[in-house]
Amino acid sequence: MSSGREPANATFWLLQAPDSLSEQSRREPDGTGLGWFDEHGEAHVRKQAIAAYEDARFAREARTLSSRLFLAHVRFASTGALDVRNTHPFKQDGRLMAHNGVVQGLDELERHLGADMELVHGETDSERLFALITRETRARGGDVGAGIAAACTWVAANLPLLAINLLLADGEELWMLRYPDTHPLYLMERGAGEELEHTSSLGSRVHSEAGAAMGLVLAASEPLDHESGWRLLRSGELIRVDADLRVSSHHIIDRPPAHPLTLEDLEPRARASQQHGPAGSGAA
Repeated sequence: MSSGREPANATFWLLQAPDSLSEQSRREPDGTGLGWFDEHGEAHVRKQAIAAYEDARFAREARTLSSRLFLAHVRFASTGALDVRNTHPFKQDGRLMAHNGVVQGLDELERHLGADMELVHGETDSERLFALITRETRARGGDVGAGIAAACTWVAANLPLLAINLLLADGEELWMLRYPDTHPLYLMERGAGEELEHTSSLGSRVHSEAGAAMGLVLAASEPLDHESGWRLLRSGELIRVDADLRVSSHHIIDRPPAHPLTLEDLEPRARASQQHGPAGSGAA
């Protein structure tokens, strides 16, 4: 979630919405991570290798933290042990990233990273993908969009993959990529003054003042509420949300993966994670 230049809280989306991250964690129980940026633009992450609905600290921070950018993730593990090191979001060069999907050929990716493997502390394909994005961003003078495009284009051309959906935040801007069309990734733009409210079929009502006085842009691997306005990204579409909540779209990968994976190609644990939902759910 990005609230532009003014900090907001994300309580509604993390805890209260009909398909909040806490609710999704009942289906994605292998880890919980919440990332945000303080008033100085410094990135912070709190992670636990347990489900969000069981994590009292997640609930407490979801109610109290305020930030211009949030990135949250609940994990259904496909690669790596159930360990905090393997729980999203990951932090590199002051940026945060979460990833949904499966990338294989990690030996080749590690050789391609070379000395930049020092950025990686866990076992996941996601953190290795992030390290490649970080390296390519450094090589392009800090241009995050160009770094994402270069890294993901190389992965699509060289490694077996099921999906490389990702969310990335740098304290000023929010980036999101859907590739290919294996898993969904949605975008929502809410104008200032729009109420955050949901009425269930039984008549109970959930309401939050957060967001009513300011615009918000959200990204999620599944819609968090039942309101219209969630837009499904196209395959290969990279979205940039700047500090003024201006949304721009760029199509960065125009061909299918060179080595596409199907569910049948995955080992049982990874296959289960990909069938269970959108491969670990993220919201930003």
